[in-house]
Amino acid sequence: MFKGHPKGLIAAALANMGERFGFYTMMAILVLFLQAKFGLTGENAGYIYGTFYALIYILALFGGFIADGKIPFLNKTPDYKGTIMKGLIIMTLGYVMISIPTEANTFYLVLTCLSLFIIAFGNGLFKGNLQALVGQMYEKPEYKNLSGSGFSIFYMFINIGAIFAPFTAVGVRNWWLSHNGFQYNSELPSLCHAHINETIKPDAIVKFQNMANESSGKTISNLTEFANEYLNIFATGFHYAFAVAIFAMLISLVVYIVNKKTFPDVNKKEEKLVDKNESKMELKEIKERLYALFAVFGVVIFFWFSFHQNGLTMTFFARDYTDLNIIKISLGDFTIEGAEIFSSVNPIFVVLLTPIILGLFGWLRTKKIEPSTPKKIAIGMFIAALAFVIMTVGSMNLPLFSSINPEDGGTPLDEALKITPFLLIGTYFILTVAELFISPLGIAFVAKVSPPEYQGRMQGGWLAATALGNQLLVIGAILYESIPIWATWSIFVIACLISMFTMLFMLKWLERVAKD
Repeated sequence: MFKGHPKGLIAAALANMGERFGFYTMMAILVLFLQAKFGLTGENAGYIYGTFYALIYILALFGGFIADGKIPFLNKTPDYKGTIMKGLIIMTLGYVMISIPTEANTFYLVLTCLSLFIIAFGNGLFKGNLQALVGQMYEKPEYKNLSGSGFSIFYMFINIGAIFAPFTAVGVRNWWLSHNGFQYNSELPSLCHAHINETIKPDAIVKFQNMANESSGKTISNLTEFANEYLNIFATGFHYAFAVAIFAMLISLVVYIVNKKTFPDVNKKEEKLVDKNESKMELKEIKERLYALFAVFGVVIFFWFSFHQNGLTMTFFARDYTDLNIIKISLGDFTIEGAEIFSSVNPIFVVLLTPIILGLFGWLRTKKIEPSTPKKIAIGMFIAALAFVIMTVGSMNLPLFSSINPEDGGTPLDEALKITPFLLIGTYFILTVAELFISPLGIAFVAKVSPPEYQGRMQGGWLAATALGNQLLVIGAILYESIPIWATWSIFVIACLISMFTMLFMLKWLERVAKD
């Protein structure tokens, strides 16, 4: 798998793997943390989640300008390595801030949002520029034909960190609950808030009393006292889970520093990105390449708007409509269970499926029938649409969210009426196949088509398009709380199909530009 690739590839992947572990530790629990700690609705939590996710990517464009040396008072020359280092340090600071247990009031909600912004800013300096650095490794003539498989390997390695992150986050949270004499229950936070806010109905009070007794192992006489204590311990467990990201970031920083010399340096004459035998690109060619990239950026917005629902509405669905007892893991005195662990399913499939997808592409290459990168992206859009078709069909008979939400006066769904977790697992499987047709190949497409002097900015542009898709995530949260669940998933089917047909419409033009 690694034969013929530049030696810096694995080092870059390992450095990113640590950062991704920290990032996905946080992303697995962020939206549920916001709801449990601050009592936010799914819509309001979705605004914060979507904005943060958007900043993660939009700030990568700013980071690209810095690394390209286009902001004179910061860098006079391109500095990818230094910018990446600064990003790692700034992200670590953000994780330190969000890991400190605080009270649940407006001031600390603002402080939490500030911590998220600092993490997003550091990520903006790091993520796109590391991808650009990997792209620079493949600018040498002997590596150019391997860029697609190289980015797939890079993508697979960074997802290894994402596999264990949700389990770690949930394990730490549930350990803290157990340490304080409580058992985890996914429905208790909303019931606690409903009780405190006096929006809970009589039949839900009965369920709340039973769950409170079961969680504490004793008969609770004061539900208000229990609700405040449980929420405080629940949220503190999340803070300690965020602290895990600090250690992951420090490991990533050490790996990066140790291997820094193996990465290309664009300021060294012998490592200039443009082949000596190639003439400088004409302005017309540069413009056409940039137009092609912007067109692809516009298309993938709809894909990311759909795909990244895995951390928002699909997490809500796991919490509200899915039987979590089937996938409970017992470890001594505490259990690893919760809607958050579904966040690990996608990276598990990424690691398992990447060699298979690479093997398929390699076999097609030997038969001279391998689809072009733009065509693979279009195929990926269609596969993603199929995933949401499955969610649509599987959710047909489920009640409206408002009817099961205690804070709307509803009663949580009985366990016997909940959906098997294999619906979500199967959906994640298909979405991962779609992702492997789109994300690593899209990054490779950007690296290949970008004019050399625009590498950092165009990788930032790819991430900025992802950001716009992420900013739209809140639409999913709004729909989830206001229309039938099956109708929510059907919106994402439509979004993915729009992306596919638009990509097919531009296919011949994009293929020609990529071959130039």
